Amino acid sequence: MTGAEYGLDLPNIQAGVVRPRPPHYVACYLILEVLDAEAGRTLVERLIPYVPNAQDGAGSDKPMIGIGFTFAGLRALGVPEETLDSFEPQFQEGMAARAHILGDRGPSAPDQWESPFASGEAHIALMAMASSKEQLDAAMDAAQHLLDGLQKVRLIYRLDLQQLPTGRTHFGYRDGIGQPLIDGLGMEEFPGQGPAIRPGEFLFGYPNEMGGISVGPSPDEFGRNGSIIAFRKLHTDVAGFRRFLSEQSETPEQEELLAAKMVGRWRSGAPLVLCPQADDPELGADFQRNNDFRYLEQDPKGFACPMGSHMRRAYPRDSLEHERVAANIHRILRRGATYGPMLPEGVLEDDGAERGIVFILIGSNLHRQYEFIKTQWLQDGVFINATEEKDPLVGQTDDPQTFTIPDKPIRRKVTGIPRFVTTRGGLYAFAPGINGLRWIASLGKSPSTAL
Repeated sequence: MTGAEYGLDLPNIQAGVVRPRPPHYVACYLILEVLDAEAGRTLVERLIPYVPNAQDGAGSDKPMIGIGFTFAGLRALGVPEETLDSFEPQFQEGMAARAHILGDRGPSAPDQWESPFASGEAHIALMAMASSKEQLDAAMDAAQHLLDGLQKVRLIYRLDLQQLPTGRTHFGYRDGIGQPLIDGLGMEEFPGQGPAIRPGEFLFGYPNEMGGISVGPSPDEFGRNGSIIAFRKLHTDVAGFRRFLSEQSETPEQEELLAAKMVGRWRSGAPLVLCPQADDPELGADFQRNNDFRYLEQDPKGFACPMGSHMRRAYPRDSLEHERVAANIHRILRRGATYGPMLPEGVLEDDGAERGIVFILIGSNLHRQYEFIKTQWLQDGVFINATEEKDPLVGQTDDPQTFTIPDKPIRRKVTGIPRFVTTRGGLYAFAPGINGLRWIASLGKSPSTAL
């Protein structure tokens, strides 16, 4: 279907929700605390002109600005109780309160998170992303100007991010492959990306994959065109990952093969299903080919791409068709950005620097999207008949883990896998449509003065 047939209200959808980030980026995430509802609403009113919509996009000379609110933040802004009560329970509880369900224990537990993620003080989350440092600096200057005179809105957290010189993650992998295609948005479709997902999976007020309309918070002018966001700041133990690969391998080639088996792709982005024996960097860089495969047709037993690999867990594609499981109802948009300096190539000892990745995961239903993927696919191995195994790359565990690599005549069991990723903080936020931002800004105003 087209956007018009769905009734997609592009001028009222935040561009950062449905449009991909620039191929080369610098970014900044800000968290603010609202000490006075009127001051907070004044800031929202000031921000609205700076938030690009999905019809216009960010533009080459304009940063991508996005804004979201935690449940505590909506309450601090004076959002009525009947509206707060209309959010799903998971959002109302917040990520920190659900950490034990999500697997955030030990060093990843909320009592170990950076402030203010688990404190309840995080109210407004702002994201600015641009193609150059000059553009981003201009956006930050504008943000500071908007805060001028609002003493009761405090900036309490800032995180600067930028694309690494390699264009990859700190672990060395090409990222951003395999994003779902939103039906009706009119974006280019790459082979293997489909089937297109109905927009209600990511935006409130539209048809979803369950056969209904995604129901957002009330009233409709506030909830429609909005999305729920899961924000995750993850520290990556790059030195530990390199040491593990070295300890488990006899040659550099074996290291790279093991790294590919754990993720499901070679670090270039080339999928194991299409090139199981050796990397093919040209394939990895070709978006017309690097996602064009199916598991059941080409690798049903996981001899190329193991069932328990990160990529196959995060999105099983057609692997579950015989079990009558619709993977499409668990799709989610991902926006990833790296922070911290690169660990130089070949270094096997940690230098103490903070480095990792921030994920923004976007959908319309925390229960069957982000939380389902995190708990059932990444943390639990029941669906791949490996109940004792977790995701080998991002699985949260205090005990060394096992990863099974199917092979002939005997499968390989990789044991002693340590924790490579530690949660530094996280939150759930609601990203309203432009109309929803106006609704917030108008709270407390008389009809004659409301936006």
